[in-house]
Amino acid sequence: MSQLYKKETRTFRDHWISFIHELQDSICKALEEVEEKAKFVTDEWDREHGHGGGITRVIAGGQVFEKGGVNTSVVWGPVTDIMRSQLKIEGNTWFACGLSLVIHPLNPYVPTTHANWRYFELYDDQGKVCDRWFGGGSDLTPYYLFEEDARHFHRSFKAAIDPFGSDLYFKYKQWCDQYFVNRHRDDEMRGIGGVFYDHVRPVDEGDANRLFTFQRENGNAFLQAYLPIVSKRKDMAYGEREVEWQEIRRGRYVEFNLIHDRGTLFGLKTSGRTESILMSLPPRARWEYNFQPVKGSPEAELLDACLHQRDWIE
Repeated sequence: MSQLYKKETRTFRDHWISFIHELQDSICKALEEVEEKAKFVTDEWDREHGHGGGITRVIAGGQVFEKGGVNTSVVWGPVTDIMRSQLKIEGNTWFACGLSLVIHPLNPYVPTTHANWRYFELYDDQGKVCDRWFGGGSDLTPYYLFEEDARHFHRSFKAAIDPFGSDLYFKYKQWCDQYFVNRHRDDEMRGIGGVFYDHVRPVDEGDANRLFTFQRENGNAFLQAYLPIVSKRKDMAYGEREVEWQEIRRGRYVEFNLIHDRGTLFGLKTSGRTESILMSLPPRARWEYNFQPVKGSPEAELLDACLHQRDWIE
């Protein structure tokens, strides 16, 4: 840790680290208040070679949440040849700190959700910062489409983003629609989107503080965006048909995370903790050969929303 704190952004990083740990606490507490059966289990871990660690919090087997995780990590290390060639990262050493969560509810009428907020620094061979950026966002992956839920989720993040620029929600919504896509399945989105942004670089220290606040407001918007949907849908009746469709769509979720997701690939390429990285995968998934939902069915309606980008802010 002493080597890490020789860098000039020590105070800034300290504030960011404190924020993501506070956000982790508040999100886990709020989710447990909804979940009557299960509680989060905490696993604190250290990265190999003393290069940081993290706090993994996992919930499983609940009445509301079948599986989920809210993880934080503070890690650093040398830039490797694999990072240079496959992740296009240049520099001598790096630092990354963030929160990542994925929640897979039990009831197919409650959507899965994902979110992360992270901060990254690159250093030259003198230990000076040569690049730094923020990234993150949150998206919704329903199994059945309720348009009012989609509008609520998107409006919640638009309200958080608008004070920083009236064009940013639309820019980051489009970015999300284009990122969380299974290219190998005719550009099928894994859900109905949200907001996503990456490599947002501050131009100076004042801008870095502004972007910190931007990240904080987005992180704090998560619970008000997601929990009202959970409360509205968690007690809806469902049967085998809904579960089968949920498992098929979860299969698409697995495909995206293992084939396309840069966060997953970064973790695996930098010797990250596999259990924490693959926490995002659902406990159950299904692959049916050439499955096509019945035309005009609720399942077909959801698939259509995943195949065609829509404006959820009306």
